[in-house]
Amino acid sequence: MKKLIFFSLLLTCILPAKADHITGGEMYYKSAPGPNGTIAYNITLKLFMRCNSGRAFNNPTIISVFNRATNARISDISVPLSDEETISLADAGPCVSNPPVVCYVIGTYHVLVNLDVSPDGYILSSQVNYRIAGISNLSYYNNIGATYTCEIPGTASVSNGPSNNSAQFTGNDLVVVCAKNRFSYSFGATDPDGDRLEYSFCNAYVSGTTITGNMITPPVAPPYSPVPYGSGFGSSAPLGSNVEIDQNTGLITGIAPATGIYVVTVCVQELRNGFVIATQRKDLQIHIADCDIAAAILEPEYRLCRDTKTLSISNQSNSPLIKSLEWEFKNSAGTTIFNTTETVATYTFADTGLYNIRLVINRDQPCSDSAISLARVYPGFLPGFNYTGICFNKPTNFTNTTTTVYGAVDSWKWDFGDLTFADDTSSQKNPLYTYKSMGIKTAVLTTGNSNGCVDTATRIISIFDKPPLNLAFADTLICASDKVQLKAEGSGLYTWTPAVNIVNSNTASPTVSPVVTTRYYADLNDQGCLNRDSVLVRVTDHVDLTAMNDTIICQGDPIQLRVTSDGFQYSWTPARQMENANVPNPIAVTITATTYEVTAMIGSCSAKDQVKVTPVPYPFVNVGADTVICFNTVAQLHGITDGSLYKWSPAAFLANANTLNPVANPPATATYALTVFDTKGCPKAGIDSVQITVLPDINPFAGNDTTIVIDQDLQLNATGGTRYVWSPDISLSSFDISNPVVRFNEPSEGLQYTVFVYNEAGCVDSAFIKIKVFATLPSVFVPNAFTPNNDGKNDILRPIAAGMKNIEYFSVYNRWGRLMFSTNNERKGWDGSVNGTPQDPGTFVWMVKATDYKGAQYFKKGTVTLLR
Repeated sequence: MKKLIFFSLLLTCILPAKADHITGGEMYYKSAPGPNGTIAYNITLKLFMRCNSGRAFNNPTIISVFNRATNARISDISVPLSDEETISLADAGPCVSNPPVVCYVIGTYHVLVNLDVSPDGYILSSQVNYRIAGISNLSYYNNIGATYTCEIPGTASVSNGPSNNSAQFTGNDLVVVCAKNRFSYSFGATDPDGDRLEYSFCNAYVSGTTITGNMITPPVAPPYSPVPYGSGFGSSAPLGSNVEIDQNTGLITGIAPATGIYVVTVCVQELRNGFVIATQRKDLQIHIADCDIAAAILEPEYRLCRDTKTLSISNQSNSPLIKSLEWEFKNSAGTTIFNTTETVATYTFADTGLYNIRLVINRDQPCSDSAISLARVYPGFLPGFNYTGICFNKPTNFTNTTTTVYGAVDSWKWDFGDLTFADDTSSQKNPLYTYKSMGIKTAVLTTGNSNGCVDTATRIISIFDKPPLNLAFADTLICASDKVQLKAEGSGLYTWTPAVNIVNSNTASPTVSPVVTTRYYADLNDQGCLNRDSVLVRVTDHVDLTAMNDTIICQGDPIQLRVTSDGFQYSWTPARQMENANVPNPIAVTITATTYEVTAMIGSCSAKDQVKVTPVPYPFVNVGADTVICFNTVAQLHGITDGSLYKWSPAAFLANANTLNPVANPPATATYALTVFDTKGCPKAGIDSVQITVLPDINPFAGNDTTIVIDQDLQLNATGGTRYVWSPDISLSSFDISNPVVRFNEPSEGLQYTVFVYNEAGCVDSAFIKIKVFATLPSVFVPNAFTPNNDGKNDILRPIAAGMKNIEYFSVYNRWGRLMFSTNNERKGWDGSVNGTPQDPGTFVWMVKATDYKGAQYFKKGTVTLLR
């Protein structure tokens, strides 16, 4: 009877913490003699969680025990969380730019389990849902579980196997990995029993565990399914082809892939006396960050094997800490043939061969580093292949066509692209492969030569259940005694039946001449893969042809001629009036009555018919030229037609839209169309239109009223039109311009000039200006009192400028010198208030400064009395 001592499994009242923050885990154990001949195993499960995730480890979790040979479930153990520890990287080093935060919380579970000595041994298993989301090397990113295992050997593996102590990983997990940079990451382990350890990348496992309500179910039994790796990744290349693991040390090295999170699982095998007794696993999601390391990073090799001897390379590290680069190229004899300090090293090799490349960065400076690579220069290596056979469950024959100028082609690695099957590969030169599924396949040949050149060729292959067979037509008609060539497309051997009145029946394009309607069958055989299709050849002794009825059209309009016919070829006359005279339904244009004749043909059989087309002119209509009217005036429309029915549109602002000569009064520019119909045979309307442009209202301006002194020139400035006339014509330099000059030699109390403003249509409006003339020198007059009581009389204190070009300022102060008001606009004045507050009656001082019309400065001051 099995003797088991374990914690009771509680499947009720367990409240799980959602585990999509778990970034990895591992399990290991130590053994000691147990009671009653059992072995006591002290099992440790470690789970890794990102820091500050806001989540918690499951407490408890479940560790299950299975028979290693039969996968039978032995026990399910509920294990409480024993410890939490936070580890973080305090300093990434001076040569890392923009380093990421490297921080894990490690949850540890300990349990002591007593198991019987077994010849089969045991598998320990624990599962979580889910891994951290967004894993870059998987084909989908979210809701992927994880399974963590370790193995206990039985006596069948080695006599003392049950007393085994498992290997335990000891590598440092606080490692900075920068995208596209060289890195190393240790998955090294120790073994208390001194067993030899061998390391390899291996499958990460998904989880069969589900969360149901508030319960965590035990792990499913092995075997476990691998995670769905994405394109370019796999269990043996979880970080791509540029990263490898040392079999003897567990050290992962290489060039990191692009930024992202990558699941990496390492298996360590325990070998005792040359035999593998157990395999232990560590599973981590490694964060590859968008950082830079000041390092010299080159590809292991640069192959110039295609068509060039020119190499252009650069350092794969873009760290801003790189201050200098030194490149050195050497030939196989060790002689330096090229060096440069440029960022990109470009060199054209004079000859083929192997060359050494060395890059040194930051020589004798901080973060100095170097790298060595190899250049293979053997151009003329062209990979390629052909294939025949495209049916699934039938062999497809692949033929290598790779050529090389130097050396010999000596390796072939085929991947036939049958994705759901693991045996779709070959290393033969010209292999056969039988596809087990239909669809689009991507076949890839990776081939190499004796000079170390390696390259790939890719072909897209469509695999069918039968070979593609396409006939040019499925039905045709021929004239009795004529021949017709059948046409098929598809690769393979053809057989046409029946073998009656047929020539070249074993080709894709036989010629047949049946005397009666016959169906011919095409059978295609592509290496035993069969397909069949057929074509019906109908035989006739005449052509059916009926042309459309004679018709009337509007003159100048195109018409599509139509026939009902089984003809294959057509010929229309007169051809010059048609877009294409060799189609059954051509488009024709004619201005005179024309009889069109059509000939329809089936081989040597033909038939003719005719159709007469009579053009009738459109109804005549003319509405005259466009016109321009003044604002708010009317326009008389004039329509001329030979039609019997007519109407203007739009009807808005028309006196009567149903007369030929309505009056229009549009408020803005408008277009009016006259539509006319007649009864002469053309069913379409004749249309003509006229645009009435309504000029905007004139806005005449003669200038502001002003004052001047005698013998002073005053230039008037009128606006608003295209032509101007001033009245009266007194003292003006010109009466018919917009800006005449006026001068007076005697004073006037106020002379008014009126200007008549015309636009381009002759519309007119007027404005006026009053000019007061003083018999004095240029001055500014200011009243000595004003009464701002809002009675409309003498409410504003305003300066009156005579003979002044401009006022620089007019300012008013109170008796204590406080500024009450100031302006440089003579049309503005003071209303007796400050900031809306009326000022008390009293005496105020004003000052004015101006410039007269001759440019002389003018200054004056005085007092004014404010009365209420």
